[in-house]
Amino acid sequence: MSSVTVRVPAKVNVQLSVGPLREDGYHDLVNVFHAVSIFDEVVAKESEAITVTVQGEWTDRVPIDDENLAIQAARALAKHAGRTYGAHLIIRKAIPVAGGMAGGSADAAGALVACNELWGLGLPFEDLMEIADDLGSDVPFSMLGGTAVGTGRGEQLSELPTGGRFHWVFAVADGGLSTAAVYAECDRLRDAAEVKVPWPQLSDPLLDALGTGDAHQLGAYLTNDLQPAALALRPQLARTLEAGQRQGALGAIVSGSGPTCAFLAADAAHADRMAAALATADVARSAIAAQGPVPGATVM
Repeated sequence: MSSVTVRVPAKVNVQLSVGPLREDGYHDLVNVFHAVSIFDEVVAKESEAITVTVQGEWTDRVPIDDENLAIQAARALAKHAGRTYGAHLIIRKAIPVAGGMAGGSADAAGALVACNELWGLGLPFEDLMEIADDLGSDVPFSMLGGTAVGTGRGEQLSELPTGGRFHWVFAVADGGLSTAAVYAECDRLRDAAEVKVPWPQLSDPLLDALGTGDAHQLGAYLTNDLQPAALALRPQLARTLEAGQRQGALGAIVSGSGPTCAFLAADAAHADRMAAALATADVARSAIAAQGPVPGATVM
């Protein structure tokens, strides 16, 4: 096989509850991931070395050196196999970069699946998930897709039943936000307020909404403990959230560490109308309608 193409989805966090800062610098999380139909494609081609090129709207903001998670993933897979392999990775970007939608993690997951096929390793999904876990908290979910709750630092995944299809609009901001900076700001705001941070718990009403496919109930229980920090670092996001609410969003939330904002729509037609309105409202770089849940990393 000389070339393998893998499609990987973006994610939105419908619940992101952040516990106290741990001694190791991480936080215990309850992180409900939901994979949505904004996709990157990762193509792995035969090559003597592991290299990467990036195509699409975000090419100027994706590293092509050792900082690239897809390169790290391919190297980790080769090390796991105990062999020296090469692959040229072509990443076709559609997921926003540094936008709180796990674009880099998706590309890492895509690289794992693509190189496993390209190199004929035949490693089972469980082995790839173990490697994904070492690459970052969001990479295992990018492998899995669907809807799942992550605990620990987010990497301990359990699939959640979803009773229907949910329709979303994502307002993509100019520029990105560093996940580390947003967590640090979250800690600073909590310290300044002298709040006692509770242990994170999975929301039962949100779980029920996912299971029954009730978009109105899900919208009412969207939660992101990082949202105040993202708004503190990027105050203009408040205008974006308000604009979506004016368009009748059932729920409005910053996606993950931001700065992408996610709006839950009543149906596909509502999502299309909201995306069109937000695209002309001067509150975002672009607005994309999508739906979920969708599968994780998939060979095309």
